[in-house]
Amino acid sequence: MTYLQIGGIPVSETKYYHTISEFYPFYLSEHSSQTSRRLHFIGTTLALVLLITAIATQMWWLIAIAIVQGYTLAWSGHFFFEHNNPATFIYPWLSFLSDWCMWWEILIGRIRF
Repeated sequence: MTYLQIGGIPVSETKYYHTISEFYPFYLSEHSSQTSRRLHFIGTTLALVLLITAIATQMWWLIAIAIVQGYTLAWSGHFFFEHNNPATFIYPWLSFLSDWCMWWEILIGRIRF
């Protein structure tokens, strides 16, 4: 029995993505809930603000807070609104990059907030 699934597909059967351009459409499909997208956007924005503050004030502990709160909001969106497991568990780097792509597309209005 496989406990971890991505988009309802057992991890053992997931596709391996080589590039962000291959992965990003899948990433967006895992973020169909507007509430989930909002939580991702807010979490990423707060993480960015905390990272900038950490650099400006040299309060390096804020980096840990930025990471924890960013993922807490994003994963809450998956568990409570998308009802799926975050792709970060299988594709950490591609998910991280895709989160910033989605953040940018929401910021410029290409994806509805």
